[in-house]
Amino acid sequence: MSWLSDDDDDGDYADYDESSARVRPNPKGSRPRTKQRPQHADAVPGQVFSVDRGRYGVWLDEDGRRVVATRARELGRGSVVTGDRVDLVGDLSGDDGTLARIVRIHPRETVLRRSADDTDTVERIIVANADQMLIVVAAANPEPRPRLVDRYLAAAFDAGITPILMITKTDLADPGPFLETFAGLDLETWTSGGKQPPVAALTARLDGHTTVAVGHSGVGKSTLVNALVPEANRAVGRVNDATGRGRHTSSSTVSYRLGSGWIVDTPGIRSFGLGHVDADSILASFTDLAAIATECPRGCTHLPDAPDCAIAEAVAAGELGERGPARLESLQRLLLTIRDRGLAERGAERG
Repeated sequence: MSWLSDDDDDGDYADYDESSARVRPNPKGSRPRTKQRPQHADAVPGQVFSVDRGRYGVWLDEDGRRVVATRARELGRGSVVTGDRVDLVGDLSGDDGTLARIVRIHPRETVLRRSADDTDTVERIIVANADQMLIVVAAANPEPRPRLVDRYLAAAFDAGITPILMITKTDLADPGPFLETFAGLDLETWTSGGKQPPVAALTARLDGHTTVAVGHSGVGKSTLVNALVPEANRAVGRVNDATGRGRHTSSSTVSYRLGSGWIVDTPGIRSFGLGHVDADSILASFTDLAAIATECPRGCTHLPDAPDCAIAEAVAAGELGERGPARLESLQRLLLTIRDRGLAERGAERG
């Protein structure tokens, strides 16, 4: 049934058109929304070398000029981290008080990550586009921690980064027993005693690479970076005689030019969470044990209760020498954290 009767004429409606409708004002402004974004064809490429409270230090490719930049709104919530390759527009003079804008982040070739602990799956990106990891360990003061090195190795293998081991303070203690722990790994090793590291040889080795230096507080990591890049002037600290722990000195991740490459100094840390790493990546970092694991039964967990585990049998037979039990224990501790994390996640889903 029509709501207009047959007797009604159309006179009152004949003059009605869309212009008579009241249009509500746009509370967000009068400019129409669009998905089109500026192309920034004139953007200049560079590399982020520091991040500090929303301000990014960037080396420009064209002439090595350093500028300070902010992140453009069109990037959304994507993070910008040290090592990122980016494109910039705006004021690129590098003068005090000027700001450029980062408008693009290039795809990352590698990402080194850590989590707060092994149960935390939230990733903290340490550096992007590194191809080498320089693991700095002191022979003494503070005492070397093999299990922390195992964690660094797992994170490096997970990220596709080549690890290099640097033992400092060899004038204080013999690094031999510690190095024996990793004798079965295909791991490049350097040593340094006193206050004069092998600068020339190490510079030549790192040239052309982006190398991220990691290590426990007080191991001499920033001292090493200062020797390689004198203008870095990174703060260095001392080890507490009572606790044997190093004091945090570097508070941010900063990269420095080293020849045609980069050396990235990171804050000293006492733990390195692997909440983002899976079991396969952890086993791959134990290259000596991974080779034996090929003889394990299908689906072997390599944990203490795993039946017919080839790794456990090789260790029990003494095939890995005195270091075998410690290597297996370290592997199993890491694998247990991954298993327990998975159990906790599944329990939370059911709950």
